[in-house]
Amino acid sequence: MSALTDRFPWLTARNLTDLAGPLLIVAILAMMILPLPPLLLDLFFTFNIALAMMVLLVSLHIKKPLEFAVFPTALLLTTLLRLSLNVASTRVVLINGHTGPGAAGHVIEAFGHFLVGSNLAVGLVVFAILVVINFVVITKGAGRIAEVSARFTLDAMPGKQMAIDADLNAGLIREDEARRRRAEIADEADFFGSMDGASKFVRGDAVAGILVLFINIVGGIVVGVLQHDLSLADASRNYVLLAIGDGLVAQIPALIISMAAGVVVSRVGSDQNVGSQLVGQIFQNRDALVVTASVLAFLGIIPGMPHFAFLCLAAGAGGLAFARTPKAAVKPGTDDAAKVAQALAPVQVEASWDDVKTVDILGLEVGYRLVPLVDSNQDGELLKRIKSLRRKFAQEVGFLPPSVHIRDNLELRPNGYRITLKGVVVAQSEAYNGMLLAINPGAVSGVLPGTATKDPTFGLPAVWIEAPNRDSAVSLGYTVVDAGTVIATHLNHVLQNHAAELLGRQEVQQLLDLLAKSSPKLVEEVTPKLLPLGTVQKVLQNLLFEQVTIRDLRTIIETLADHGVRTQDAGELTALVRIALGRSIVQQLFQNEPQLSMIGLEPDLEKVLMQASAIGQGEAVALEPGLAQTLIAATKRAVQRQEAMGLPSAMLVPDRLRNSLSRFLRRSFPQLRIIAVSEIPDSRTVRVNALVGANS
Repeated sequence: MSALTDRFPWLTARNLTDLAGPLLIVAILAMMILPLPPLLLDLFFTFNIALAMMVLLVSLHIKKPLEFAVFPTALLLTTLLRLSLNVASTRVVLINGHTGPGAAGHVIEAFGHFLVGSNLAVGLVVFAILVVINFVVITKGAGRIAEVSARFTLDAMPGKQMAIDADLNAGLIREDEARRRRAEIADEADFFGSMDGASKFVRGDAVAGILVLFINIVGGIVVGVLQHDLSLADASRNYVLLAIGDGLVAQIPALIISMAAGVVVSRVGSDQNVGSQLVGQIFQNRDALVVTASVLAFLGIIPGMPHFAFLCLAAGAGGLAFARTPKAAVKPGTDDAAKVAQALAPVQVEASWDDVKTVDILGLEVGYRLVPLVDSNQDGELLKRIKSLRRKFAQEVGFLPPSVHIRDNLELRPNGYRITLKGVVVAQSEAYNGMLLAINPGAVSGVLPGTATKDPTFGLPAVWIEAPNRDSAVSLGYTVVDAGTVIATHLNHVLQNHAAELLGRQEVQQLLDLLAKSSPKLVEEVTPKLLPLGTVQKVLQNLLFEQVTIRDLRTIIETLADHGVRTQDAGELTALVRIALGRSIVQQLFQNEPQLSMIGLEPDLEKVLMQASAIGQGEAVALEPGLAQTLIAATKRAVQRQEAMGLPSAMLVPDRLRNSLSRFLRRSFPQLRIIAVSEIPDSRTVRVNALVGANS
């Protein structure tokens, strides 16, 4: 072989394997066109039988159908091979059949003489029985199983794909494993679809076998009588015997291939081959063996029955049943009963850290009617929106939020959904797939028919309407969005409000690693030499609590580097960072307006708050209950006035009061921004629209 490969470099094992398919096709076509001598017919018929046996044995040893994915193609090729052999043998039989039974080779002669004993009637009956078994029983059953399997496999694909996506989102599997599972599901669907079509080849082959037999008989008798001057009896004896031998030698491999097809499509998923499954599931049941042995023994003792056969099989079944009897049988009450019972008890697997499952940082659970919105196989629109939402959040806020782990939850209402943060539900509502939510922004000119509700994000009055009413709703002044947009907007609102909780140490470290690519010395100076990672995280979280973006990470880290030597208090460092980010904070609220319209404090109230802040050491304001209620009421009126004028809700306070007032007013007015005087850039001027006082 090495000498051949040296002389012909293309003649390698890999190339020969690649050429096996084309060479087989060429050989099949050649047998249909070119005449073959009897010796080659014998070789090809023997090869056909051997190939059929190999296919059957491989089908018996596979553990799942996809291990024999080439079976539909093998089914087609073996069918074509048998048909081409029928054409070649028919040609030889019709040309040389007058010379005797050995005219078409020794294989056909052997099947004609040995299997049917040269009795034409027996041969026809045996052939008919084989055709019935193949065509009516095996092929028809295998074809039905393949058809049902293909249908069920295709119907189950969306659910399987969704299960894979859920495992991937939950972090149970990696992307490469998910890709492998998706490919396996697609291959499984292709396989059963191909088997559904390939089973028709087997049925057609059985029909062709019947037709070829009768064509050979009629054609042979006509040729023998008219062309070779044989008597009708001689012509019938020669050609009918050859036709039967030819039919049997082709029908037996066809029957074997049909059995292989039935075995492959009837497999149920297991990690064992067919032989192990049969022995393990049939001969392992002790009760079934006992009943079988009893029935056989009863039949064996009936007068006139074949006693030897029945009693021998009864003894064999009884022996298997005895072998399946548990060895350690101890009577209750003995001293060793407890020990034996403990030994026979199933072994409990020791708990391990693998049993501990961490909660999802960010999760979205949906009812079953909302599953199409998050199913990639059904072009789920919500998946695309969530990807865009995370990208937009990263660009606006300054860090990438965790992946949203999506799963269906049968405990929810069919149209319900809920958003979880670290395993805790932080928002929930309902959305109707296929319908539209018409939101009333406050100035609509009519009423819409539909299901009244509230916008889950901002609580505005809204109506769920049918899709054809969209244009009518828009003309009346409603803001119309689909179900996917409703859920995505709600999720985005949750992300914005809980941004500080989503920023963990891992995210902070990734931000520092990203900054280190452009400013390695700056990052190296701050952490871990100057400040621990936890302090940096706390500063960033304080900014996010105040809805200040952390996109300008360079300025934040530089400020920490400048003041980290003097203090490591996260509150003080946050205030210093806010001053450094003053232009960004103001621009986020007022864009590029040169004059800032804000809410101010009356001097008397400011003086009282300064005194209370001094008592509370700057961390909280110690106010009397009456003064606190008055302050909240006055702030509410000022905020409403700002919003009525279309201005941002922002209050200007002294630096010393900013942190304590923000803590005090944050719960009552989440939209209110407390700005320190030193955070205002020199290029901006401030105009106070409303004053908050103790007596206002």
